[in-house]
Amino acid sequence: LGRNVDKPNVFYFNILNCATATNIMAAALNGLQCPTTQICVSSCPSNFWALNPLAYLPNADLTKFFQQDLCVPSFNLSTTSLVRMCLIPHDLVSSFNARDVGVRIFADFASTWQWIVLGLVIAMVVSLLFLLLLRFLAAILIWILILGVLAVGAFGIWYCYREYAMLANSTVTYNNVGFSTNVDVYLQIRDTWLAFLILLSVAEAVLLLTLIFLRTRILIAIALIRESSKAVSYMMTTLIYPLVSFVFLVVCVSYWGITALYLATSGAPVYNVVALNMSQSDCSTVITGNQTCDPLAFNSSMYPSCPSARCVFIKYNKDGLFQRNLFNLQIYNVFAFLWCVNFVIALGQCTLAGAFASYYWAFHKPSDIPTCPLASSFMRALRYHVGSLAFGALILTIVQIIRIILEYIDHKCRAAQNCCVRFILCCLKCCFWCLEKFIKFLNRNAYIMIAIYGKNFCVSAKNAVVFGAYLIAHGFFSVYNMCVDTLFLCFLEDLERNDGSAEKPYYMSKSLMKILNKKNKQPNKQ
Repeated sequence: LGRNVDKPNVFYFNILNCATATNIMAAALNGLQCPTTQICVSSCPSNFWALNPLAYLPNADLTKFFQQDLCVPSFNLSTTSLVRMCLIPHDLVSSFNARDVGVRIFADFASTWQWIVLGLVIAMVVSLLFLLLLRFLAAILIWILILGVLAVGAFGIWYCYREYAMLANSTVTYNNVGFSTNVDVYLQIRDTWLAFLILLSVAEAVLLLTLIFLRTRILIAIALIRESSKAVSYMMTTLIYPLVSFVFLVVCVSYWGITALYLATSGAPVYNVVALNMSQSDCSTVITGNQTCDPLAFNSSMYPSCPSARCVFIKYNKDGLFQRNLFNLQIYNVFAFLWCVNFVIALGQCTLAGAFASYYWAFHKPSDIPTCPLASSFMRALRYHVGSLAFGALILTIVQIIRIILEYIDHKCRAAQNCCVRFILCCLKCCFWCLEKFIKFLNRNAYIMIAIYGKNFCVSAKNAVVFGAYLIAHGFFSVYNMCVDTLFLCFLEDLERNDGSAEKPYYMSKSLMKILNKKNKQPNKQ
């Protein structure tokens, strides 16, 4: 229409941005459109072009580099017109038909299904073997890791001292260099290597002192990793549960996407009469581009002097109730989406924690472990703990919504040059990021206490912090990590509530008792 009447194709300045993450609020308000500059062109670029690096020099003559009709800032790819959009050609164009895609996928699967199944079986065997190795070689793996860190630190100290000695006769100082974006310049200064040497030496000393004074904690960590391997081996179904959480999360994402698209396109569609061929006689005078039409009742015979007249969709109007309140509705939609996602994650953590807690509190393992501990824990979480899990998810969702709004404001104010506003936004984003991480940490341990004792969220969160629920190991799998955290909290709770007497025996394994010099007293024989 108008000056773009002979430019039917939409060209994206940087089509790669369509595949990158953007602010969730900005994307929803824009109807999930591609966040890059879009213009109308008569034909799509057919060759690759990149801006010469010399054009970035301060004294460069831009007329020597920009000699095209459309000045793309950096580069453009070879594209082809597809549904009136300039998209990357070849496989994308040839595979646009969904049926053809499905046929090719099925054909590939039919010819390679043996290798796919073999790969999955190998991955499963390797995972199980790794869990088995952790059960018997946990101490070796941890001590190798610790010694490796110490060795890297020692090598760094030696290297810094060597560089410092080689620059003994250097007279270059920071005053001579000043401020430079070239990091290599600072590596030619003797004091730089002295600072590195001091920092590494202090870090190495702190690490050595930590190992000396916390060696018992390391032994406890090793014993907990062994116990976690045993727990997982007794309850192999826990390794499948992440698939259940994945299905729930897919449902949540689908709900958010469908609702966001519905809200973004909730206005009444606007159809205008356009001429597909303006070169025909009288088309330019008959078709002004402002006539609205009904696609169901439209007939090109209404415009006999312009046979190429068509009734096409232009946009959605912005006069509807939803459109006037689009921002608020999208906020509610994002809030519901995050709440559902956080609830699904909380349900999974509570379910796994309950299953592993039933293993720890079984006095005679494995005979006292309940039948189907994972299913039982899942049903307990749904029956008794939905309110607590929803409350914990709500707290986290509120913080995440605030972070998203701050990101949205920052996204809108990026062009502003007010340093004070940018600084305040940056500080707020940093603070709420830290708050989100803390709440996630608090929620995780609170869900474990909920699964163990069934108390409400606030009491469970308080108890988890009081009992020193800090992370002692980053698991190699999400299930294994949850197992370690659960057994650690159970271990602390065991020490808090029991004393080894016949009335209050310890439930911990014999290896943990040996490390702490604890033992259960035998009941007196009558």
